Amino acid sequence: MSLFNVFNIASSAMTAQSQRLNVVASNLSNADSVTNSSGEPYRGRQVVFSTLKTDANGASGVKVAGVVHDASPMKKVFEPNHPLAGEDGYIIKPNVNIVDEMVNMMSASRSYQNNVDMMNTTKSLLQKTLTIGQ
Repeated sequence: MSLFNVFNIASSAMTAQSQRLNVVASNLSNADSVTNSSGEPYRGRQVVFSTLKTDANGASGVKVAGVVHDASPMKKVFEPNHPLAGEDGYIIKPNVNIVDEMVNMMSASRSYQNNVDMMNTTKSLLQKTLTIGQ
């Protein structure tokens, strides 16, 4: 595998983590939304990653295979004075766990930074290689 493939692999990972951060931001911003544009409670979303196929040079990478709705149950909160409360006094709130989303955000951010560091290290190694023998 060529050192130049590191840039392709790291950039694919950075793109995937960027999309993951966008989904986390969407989940966090809608964590208290009782309804969305269609009148339903917001349902959290999660990113699904998959590997890119290996090319002729042996390089691979990662991509976002899709964004799926979180299958965990919605939160049922007793607020009888809320205008959207049912006859039983409960409202349905999003299934977004703020602590889990913060962990996802820190993990995605750290993964993104690790790939930036890897690209910078590879660039530095390539530059030093060019100075050998001078």
